[in-house]
Amino acid sequence: MFETLLYDVADGVCRITLNRPQVYNALSPQLIREITAAVEAAGADAAVRVVVLTGAGDKAFCSGADLKEGVATGAGGLALGDSLRSGYHPMILAIRKLPKPVIGRLNGVAAGAGCSLALACDVLIAADEAYLSQIFVNIGLMPDAGSTFFLPRLVGPLKAFELCSTGRRVYGPEAAQLGLVSRSVPAAALDEAVREVVAYYAAAPTAAIGAMKQVLNQSLYSNLEDQLEQEAVHQDSLGRSADAAEGIMAFLTKRKPAFRGL
Repeated sequence: MFETLLYDVADGVCRITLNRPQVYNALSPQLIREITAAVEAAGADAAVRVVVLTGAGDKAFCSGADLKEGVATGAGGLALGDSLRSGYHPMILAIRKLPKPVIGRLNGVAAGAGCSLALACDVLIAADEAYLSQIFVNIGLMPDAGSTFFLPRLVGPLKAFELCSTGRRVYGPEAAQLGLVSRSVPAAALDEAVREVVAYYAAAPTAAIGAMKQVLNQSLYSNLEDQLEQEAVHQDSLGRSADAAEGIMAFLTKRKPAFRGL
């Protein structure tokens, strides 16, 4: 089904692994299309309750755009806007619109658009040795693929400007301190840390998680009145769900709920 990534579903967990380790999982046009298709497939699969996104090997999550694969040219130079609109934008939007949690397993470098891809995840667990870098400035470009949206909201405008304009490396521990990642652990503990998070979301009420993700997305550019209405609309729908009925009954009978993602 896919040539540049690995796609596996088991026990409610979809694992998407960028599989171009020979180029540090750099984003070729084909890989970008396949990431988008894989995320959409996970969204359409009722058996999937949580997605894990990572890179093959132990050196890179994603090193950014594969410049050797070629970029479309236009009058006067590179047609980078067209490349973003046709490829990168659908990929990032697919992740943010997916009504299921996306857990990023940051096993190595996440640079350029690879950093944007990581920041699009809902939860990001990093190895201490892994780093994020807005490396665009080193080739005379600005951050794209959503980084100018995610960074100021995560770290504030001053720190966002510093990271964008210097392109410096932010390793796991500092990234956790700044709020760029959810947690940073030694490389040997990365898989166990990811397993713990995935186990929680695989057993969580998926519809409720998806609804809160959608409403939290909206909150980034909304007002209080709109947010209150969004909460009411989604809460009304969730109140009729099987998981809500199970959760309330479990609470009343003082037992652990058995959510089915319905």
